[in-house]
Amino acid sequence: MGAEPRPVRLSVRLTPRGGSDRVDGAVDGVLRVRVAAPPVDGAANRALLRLIAEELGVPRGAVRLAAGEGGRNKVVEVDGADPAAVSARWPGAVR
Repeated sequence: MGAEPRPVRLSVRLTPRGGSDRVDGAVDGVLRVRVAAPPVDGAANRALLRLIAEELGVPRGAVRLAAGEGGRNKVVEVDGADPAAVSARWPGAVR
């Protein structure tokens, strides 16, 4: 039996109330993401996780916050994503 694959880890800078839900791309190794949701009661974090799941084509349950719940700088882990494909899509964002 082989070891279970490690999750892909992304450094993210989140902008809540950013007008719309979108990924602006990676800058200096950090994925820049905007969501329309406000940073109230975890709404912006939920919107972030939903958007990352949609962008990568993985189930919402495969995406979770590993760090940064209360701040703009976050670490997101994604199970079942191909690290090479994520790196090709967002160069420099994979930790």
